[in-house]
Amino acid sequence: MVAPDPHTLASVFGMLGTLVSFLVLLAPLPTFYRIYKRKSADGFQSLPYSVALFSAMLMLYYAYIKENAYLLLGINSFGSIIETIYLIVYMIYAPSNSRIFTAKLLVLFNFLAYGVIVGVTYQIPNPLLRLKVVGWINVVFSVCVFAAPLSILRLVIRTKSVEYMSFPLSFCLTICAVMWFFYGLLIKDLFVAAPNILGFTFGMAQMILFLVYKNTKRPILPEFKLNEMPNRVAAANDEIIVACESTTQTGLKTGEGENKTSCEADGDHENQSQTTETSTVTNDIETSPESIV
Repeated sequence: MVAPDPHTLASVFGMLGTLVSFLVLLAPLPTFYRIYKRKSADGFQSLPYSVALFSAMLMLYYAYIKENAYLLLGINSFGSIIETIYLIVYMIYAPSNSRIFTAKLLVLFNFLAYGVIVGVTYQIPNPLLRLKVVGWINVVFSVCVFAAPLSILRLVIRTKSVEYMSFPLSFCLTICAVMWFFYGLLIKDLFVAAPNILGFTFGMAQMILFLVYKNTKRPILPEFKLNEMPNRVAAANDEIIVACESTTQTGLKTGEGENKTSCEADGDHENQSQTTETSTVTNDIETSPESIV
């Protein structure tokens, strides 16, 4: 039996890696469709997309100065375009403070840092040395990107809940890392293979934690009405309780008992508003792009 040609195997793994990477890059589309429908990006963050754009641009530059890296050129060109579109949509619907923060990120990473890297390395006369320098820059930055899920792992362990983790996304990222690792290994490119070892490791860790904690239910605190709460309550409700007690005492002195009923109604309305706001924030966290890239 004839062993498969390494070049053929590399092409197969490269095309599979490109396909999975394509699906991963399209994963945030539902999030941005939701932003478009709501006409608001409040509660979402742009940092993951700014970092993803910078990473794609760095690898695109590496593929440009490397010979015959057509698969890397293709997927990172698409990645740069799609991440730019995501950031444009975010900038349109984000609050002014988030818009300013995103603009600062883009200027810092995608213009200044990227411009300095390209400008300095392109002056290196030896093409092989230039490729190695850019490759090591990619490795260092990729390690930082792949280490980002550590915060999610810590959150899952601390809360014993996987509500902020997407198993399909973790699975796709792990498969993607495996494909690109073997592609880099077969074409003998350390700068492609090495970072994906970490990607595979962190991806497996996320899936293992998901399987461990997927059936764990977080304790649900009992709900109380305002008039059923003890005298000492959370600081957030102190003003409501004090106002109720003050109004009630005034009503008792003047014989106007209806003040107590009115105050209790106001307090219940305030609690309902706080519950609604908390629910909205929770939904935004669950679909935040940070569960994404």
